[in-house]
Amino acid sequence: MFDSTEAPIGKDRNFPQIDWTQVTWQQELKHNISTVEQISQYLVLSEKEKANLNKIIEMHPMNIPRYYLSLIDRNDPEDPIRKLCIPEDDELIVAGAMGQTTKDPYGDDKHDKGNGVLHKYSYTALVVATEYCAMYCRHCFRKRMVGLPNEQTVKNFQGAAEYIANHPEISNVVISGGDPFLLPTDVLRKMLDSLKNIDHLKFVRIGSRAPVVFPMRFFEDELIDILAEFNECKSLFVPTHFNHPKEMTATATKAIQRLRNAGITLNNQAVFLRGINDDVDTLVALMHGLLEMGVSPYYLYQCMPVERVRHHFQVPLKEGVDIVDTARQQMDGYAKRFKFIIGHDIGKLEICGQYDNKLILKQLHSRPGHEEETSRILLRELTEKGGWLDDLPEVASF
Repeated sequence: MFDSTEAPIGKDRNFPQIDWTQVTWQQELKHNISTVEQISQYLVLSEKEKANLNKIIEMHPMNIPRYYLSLIDRNDPEDPIRKLCIPEDDELIVAGAMGQTTKDPYGDDKHDKGNGVLHKYSYTALVVATEYCAMYCRHCFRKRMVGLPNEQTVKNFQGAAEYIANHPEISNVVISGGDPFLLPTDVLRKMLDSLKNIDHLKFVRIGSRAPVVFPMRFFEDELIDILAEFNECKSLFVPTHFNHPKEMTATATKAIQRLRNAGITLNNQAVFLRGINDDVDTLVALMHGLLEMGVSPYYLYQCMPVERVRHHFQVPLKEGVDIVDTARQQMDGYAKRFKFIIGHDIGKLEICGQYDNKLILKQLHSRPGHEEETSRILLRELTEKGGWLDDLPEVASF
């Protein structure tokens, strides 16, 4: 396993070592870091950094568990854990050399059916169950809504279940957010119970980064029992979100094991991020580390052109394809099964590779009314800074 030792919180400030498997998750949430004053107790920040951080928090709330903070190497200014959780001056950039940004790159708003239901693909319904997460990640593509009151979350899950029941074309549901596992356990039970008797519903996914940033949630026996019980009725999948090998700690591994022991299938959806995992060695360690934990590498997403995210995290596609292809050469068969993906407004596009200076993509999913686009091949001309489909000129043929 990749060396990802969990350091004691504030080791040099006389904080005690914490056994994260023994804490009560509801109580631990109350210790989350959300203000500049709190973060200053853990990290040395300049007055300029504090001032900018206050500006950022006014637009995008900060929320970091102590567990995740404990993984930061405070002697390394380029530490990937720090970059993933602590906002920086880059959050103030809304335009720049990488190209246009948007608040809704995935086109969620166009497919909003109300009461938290997003129905973009005929066979899949996504339910935004909450706007709250254990941690507000800097690269989040729903940055415009996570942690903020909004109209795209569930007010009555029974109403969402009725929508699903009334649409027999829906074969699977993704419960998303925010992070559904941060809901009270009894609320999660009611949500899952409302889906049990929908015959055309074949499986359910609960998308979560909690196994990565807040693994103590999964040491609650009642939660595991509920998930195991539902999994006997309908197949349950938990897509995780590990982005870097340093996140694969002993505690996270134990949380994953508890989910696996409940019979749940785990797949990982990472995001390709500049300064985090945009190098061959890190990608190889990430994918091999996932398999060692018992999690299948599933997707590697190209970072979306989100406001206050794109210009510090998105890797140009011309550079990214080379990195991913070179990393795959060092991976075994199971590790390299993941798909390099653009989650575009028109549908999911697999980045298959490049030929000369042309990017080859294959469309995997399409919107209702555009079924003929599924499985089509798209060609684009690679440019030095183009990081998104819309940045690249169309090419008629090879």
